Amino acid sequence: MHNIMRKAVDPGRQISANLILAHDPWERNTLLRDLDDQKIAPKVRIKRIDQEIQLPRYETEGSVGFDLPAREDLTVQPGEIKLIPSNVIIEVPRGYALILASRSSTPKKYGLMKPHGIGVIDLDYCGPNDEIKIQVYNFTDKEIQIKKGDRIAQGLFMRVDRLEFEEVDEIKPDSRGGFGSTGKGVT
Repeated sequence: MHNIMRKAVDPGRQISANLILAHDPWERNTLLRDLDDQKIAPKVRIKRIDQEIQLPRYETEGSVGFDLPAREDLTVQPGEIKLIPSNVIIEVPRGYALILASRSSTPKKYGLMKPHGIGVIDLDYCGPNDEIKIQVYNFTDKEIQIKKGDRIAQGLFMRVDRLEFEEVDEIKPDSRGGFGSTGKGVT
């Protein structure tokens, strides 16, 4: 195996890929992430609640998200925010987050949207009662019927790093500004 250098971890430290395999999986995934010849695709542990509903799957070869179905029939009233059970408990692999997003057809087909755009499923949300719930908002003036098995949202596994905070007394002296500003004339 060859040596790699990861400046983000320790700029002066040469690391052997043999040694990386002995480290914590989070660190190993982070260090090997950019190696073309070392693809790490963790297995995802998943539990179905209702065995009649199929497991989530990627619908096409090019899909980056997998569809999540509703576990039961339910009604979402106009202006209501509701949690739709997805039928699965997923153990998110260390070094990843599970992002929940609306399917592109959900707003048009059902009149529903995710109230804050996305949902984030953390590593430790995977106990026996931690079924993933899809939060939806009915933005129409009609009640919306969801049927068992309807694909309401999609999940995407995204690699993430946990960083440490370092409190400082001062931060860089120039402010850029925000909310569409380039920083000029911001008060």
